[in-house]
Amino acid sequence: MKQRTKEAGVLLVTLALLAVLALCADGFFTWANFTDLFLSTMPVMIVAIGMSLIILTGHIDISVGSIFAVSSIVMGACSAKGIPVLMSGLIACLLGALFGAINGALVSYLRIPSIVVTLATMVILRDGLRWVTQGSWIVNLPEHFQWFGLNVMTYTVACFACVVILILAAALGLQYTRYGRVVFATGSNVVAARIVGINTNRVVFSVFTLTGALTGLSSVLNAVRFNQIPSNLGLGLEMKVIAAIAIGGAVITGGSTSIMGTVLGVILLGCISSSLTFLHIDAYWEKAIQGCIILIAIASDTLASYRRQDAKLLAS
Repeated sequence: MKQRTKEAGVLLVTLALLAVLALCADGFFTWANFTDLFLSTMPVMIVAIGMSLIILTGHIDISVGSIFAVSSIVMGACSAKGIPVLMSGLIACLLGALFGAINGALVSYLRIPSIVVTLATMVILRDGLRWVTQGSWIVNLPEHFQWFGLNVMTYTVACFACVVILILAAALGLQYTRYGRVVFATGSNVVAARIVGINTNRVVFSVFTLTGALTGLSSVLNAVRFNQIPSNLGLGLEMKVIAAIAIGGAVITGGSTSIMGTVLGVILLGCISSSLTFLHIDAYWEKAIQGCIILIAIASDTLASYRRQDAKLLAS
């Protein structure tokens, strides 16, 4: 019930923002703008689905932006070398899954805090990419690289269908499958989960790997829209993803999340970003807003934790 209240609150805020934009922002309510809004938030939405599972287990992954960039660059480089686009996309997805698996193995089996592991991965991948590309973009991509992304209508419908399928799979999977129950159990109380026989290390490893694969998939769907791939792709992606999940009402320290809340959070964050443009507000405020959202979410979780501890002490 509490999560439903949070989701209803996010929905009301989104509707209020849309009402303000209807009055103050000419051109916001156009098909072209909504199409652009969906395509710009699509990578965030896909990555946020996976990140919700990681946060549910009590961990975090701040390397998704770097994984997104490396997967995009590798896909472009493979295509430029003559490898078919579909095969290049598959390589990018597998590479994303590999990086996610490395993060998951270090977190689950070596018990290194996820913030430390993914911070190191983020820096290694970003600086490694900068060293390999020397800051240059992948250009001279073959003409057929954009065969899918150039047709706006077909591309948008296909991406929308892909996003809807992922959302439904994640939401229904968490609620009705054994895997969803063990993920919830791991995030709620890892010690109790181990006592009842759940292999929590395997669960944590799997959610990191899944998020890496989804990050690779989002990079592929995003890359085929353009005929060049910049080496600085994905900068700030992790902030957007975490902020959207926080807006959706997830407990950042783990144990509680909602896929529908994450979806609403991504939509609201996308509307906020778009509204800055239409209201002629400096785009630099976007990152400040994201930072404030994350800070408020963590502070709220911490205060709630203190209140629960105080209640237990008083009860005892």
